[in-house]
Amino acid sequence: MPNALRQTIAILASAGLLLSLGACSAMGGAPSTDAPSAPSSSSQSQQAVSDDGSADDKPSVPPETSDDATKAVEAGSALDALGKLPVKGRAPKTGYARDQFGAAWSDVDHNGCDTRNDILNRDLADKTYKANTHDCVVASGVLNDPYTATRIDFTRGQDTSTAVQIDHVVALSNAWQTGAQQLSEQTRTQFANDPYNLLAVDGPANQQKSDGDAATWLPANKGFRCEYVARQIGVKQKYALWVTQAEHDAMANVLASCPTQQVPTDGGVVSPVEVQQQAAPTQEAAPEPAQTQAPATEPTAQPQQQETQQDANVSYKNCTAVRAAGKAPLHRGDPGYAPRLDRDGDGIACE
Repeated sequence: MPNALRQTIAILASAGLLLSLGACSAMGGAPSTDAPSAPSSSSQSQQAVSDDGSADDKPSVPPETSDDATKAVEAGSALDALGKLPVKGRAPKTGYARDQFGAAWSDVDHNGCDTRNDILNRDLADKTYKANTHDCVVASGVLNDPYTATRIDFTRGQDTSTAVQIDHVVALSNAWQTGAQQLSEQTRTQFANDPYNLLAVDGPANQQKSDGDAATWLPANKGFRCEYVARQIGVKQKYALWVTQAEHDAMANVLASCPTQQVPTDGGVVSPVEVQQQAAPTQEAAPEPAQTQAPATEPTAQPQQQETQQDANVSYKNCTAVRAAGKAPLHRGDPGYAPRLDRDGDGIACE
């Protein structure tokens, strides 16, 4: 082969080698030209973590409300009854007097025994009775006081009877300012003598309570507070009274520690308010008979009022005269009762 041809082949071979190396070099630089795509791979990796619920890449979700926090108030509980009582402002005390609720400790159940002794007989243990009173007048007994959780030995007497007093759970003044002004005199008298609203309690504690509501006074015995507030609610419900906002909040605060506390159902005097509520559907269904019956009671009302006025003017010279009239014993508030006839000041004269 001629030398010129060999040289030409060698040059062409060298050129081809150079072209091949250039191509390899270009291929080796590919990673640098594709480098900007690396962050995209990283982004995909981060997105995958986010999809797995990473706390760093996903807003925190507040915990669900617990069942206890949203649990409905138990039907029939004191809290349930409280929620149904109207909440209003306190009415003025104008016109309030104890006698707006009838004579103190009237014998509303006509059992021959005044209300005070009825409650002492109910709430005291180990009782003895004054002679010749048909087990009516409690002479002594033991009270396990619910307000102070202490034992009180009761002995009837001018200087000792006040150790145990009968408390109106819903005070008369409080009742007057939360709806009782609108009740009839008969209903107020029953309210004041209703065993459902009465408890035999420690005298000093009762004096301390005075006419306070749940917002201003609660028993020192914390273990009794739920039952005490529940009874107040029951009384207000029974006589269609309302609560003030402060009273409502105080009651709710007490019952928060005993949400299943029930309203007491031990009865007491059936109030005309309850009778009216029970009879309401019948009256709505047949209003005409109710209206025609009303005038029929008017002719008898006037003689009864005259008789009451005459009785109010009765007076007796002494207990002999009371017994001769067949009126002994006389209770405070009865026609003819006078402090001079009640020597021991217990509210019962000519025993």
